[in-house]
Amino acid sequence: MPERRPRKDATRNREAVLAAADALFARCDSPEDVTMADIATAAGVGKGTLFRAFGDRAGLLRALYEARLEPVRKAVEAGPPPLGPGTPPRERVPALLDAVLCFKLDNRHLALALEESGSGSPYLAEHYQRWHRLLQAVLGQVPGVTDSDFTSHALLAATRADLVEYLAGTQRVPRERMRAQLAEFTGRVLARGPVREESAEE
Repeated sequence: MPERRPRKDATRNREAVLAAADALFARCDSPEDVTMADIATAAGVGKGTLFRAFGDRAGLLRALYEARLEPVRKAVEAGPPPLGPGTPPRERVPALLDAVLCFKLDNRHLALALEESGSGSPYLAEHYQRWHRLLQAVLGQVPGVTDSDFTSHALLAATRADLVEYLAGTQRVPRERMRAQLAEFTGRVLARGPVREESAEE
């Protein structure tokens, strides 16, 4: 049986909802201020349409996040250096982390809302695991990195949405300074050789 294509009005509604949600999150003071009712009103659709299309608020957030992330994903999967797969590992790791940081700076409230949604661990979220798997694979090609699993978690922790929001929103750290600090931190991690086992006993 052939797969049913979504109706044109359903496609238009979905696009209108994503556009409305995108605009609301971009100008809100706090992601908690944006409700499903607000999004439905801004999109000109009923709340039932939102729940049928996305399931719940977390589902809508994931859909919007993936839509905004699509250009970055394409660049990572098949683009040129420094994000693309042909980049030397020591150059690609900081480029990937910079891309994550810039994306979250450009989508601060959306990223924060997504990471705070639901009651499960943010480390089990699909978008987090995707970045972790990619970083782990690239770090595995860097000499001297002996635990690419933990190192990936540690580096990604520097791009958590709540930290980005605190630094950019509360501390008013300039964007370029944050990028430089992350690049410096990543460089130190990559430059460090394996830790000697006996050092833990000294």
